Amino acid sequence: MKKMVDDNWQALPVAPSLLGESPVWHPHEQVLYWSDIPGMQLHRWDPNCQKHHSWAMDSETGCLAPLASGGLLLAQRHGLVKFDPDNGSSRLWLAPPYDPAKERFNDGKVDPHGRLWVGTIYEPRQPALATLMRLERSGLQPIARDCTVSNGLAWSLDGRTAYWSDTFAHCIYAFDLDEQGLPISERRLWHAFAERAADTPIENYGGRPDGAAMDAEGCYWSALFEGQRLVRIAPSGELLQSISLPVRCPTMPCFGGPDGRILFVTTARQNRPEVELAQQPLAGCVLYRRVEVPGAPVPMADEAFLPPCP
Repeated sequence: MKKMVDDNWQALPVAPSLLGESPVWHPHEQVLYWSDIPGMQLHRWDPNCQKHHSWAMDSETGCLAPLASGGLLLAQRHGLVKFDPDNGSSRLWLAPPYDPAKERFNDGKVDPHGRLWVGTIYEPRQPALATLMRLERSGLQPIARDCTVSNGLAWSLDGRTAYWSDTFAHCIYAFDLDEQGLPISERRLWHAFAERAADTPIENYGGRPDGAAMDAEGCYWSALFEGQRLVRIAPSGELLQSISLPVRCPTMPCFGGPDGRILFVTTARQNRPEVELAQQPLAGCVLYRRVEVPGAPVPMADEAFLPPCP
């Protein structure tokens, strides 16, 4: 594995989020969207005019996806919401299949066929009651259960493998898919990270897998929360590269820019020690740098796979 100390990271000139998440490069608008989950804010950065815009939300946005028909699909605590960035209007599309007092939507991505896959986080942490689901005309269909923090969704370039992590378990799993992108196998362990022992200093902890992205060579990039790094993993599951970050808690990478070679990373500062925040002033910021290998194309959600909007 190649270890890389990276001093090339820069931060977008935007105030830090408490918990920045779900960065998405919009392929039509050529802008970056992301959410601040506990801050209940949706953000957009336009690199062409260097302009930032944000919207206050009435619920936490765990993830977001561009709709092929226009607008965004937001997975919020109180349900799936269609959001129009042009006028700031929101409309509830689908109520959640869980008790929002204990659970909320978390990481989600659109697969190569245009279906939204979205998981949940079970906030009491135990037992492991979170679920990974796929959105269809008939509603949300469960794919996997028995996890705590659903994260890390990405797909192989041929669309025949889906990757998914349970952050709390320190594991990344893989599913085999058919030609329509539907699972034809149970999840299998694809890559595991060492858990932090009680006596391990935070500086020596490698982190746990949070959000992810796929590059154009079919390699999976994972943000290691509390590990202060990104890792790049080959389709075989081999760890190829570890890239250091100037903040302890990255949450999700994504590729963007006109050529797909800008790597963005959202980060967190919520509940971090004051000493750490003083040493890491970029905590909570969106970091970025150019990379050699571009990202895989960004799919957009196809309304043909969504339940009719009420």
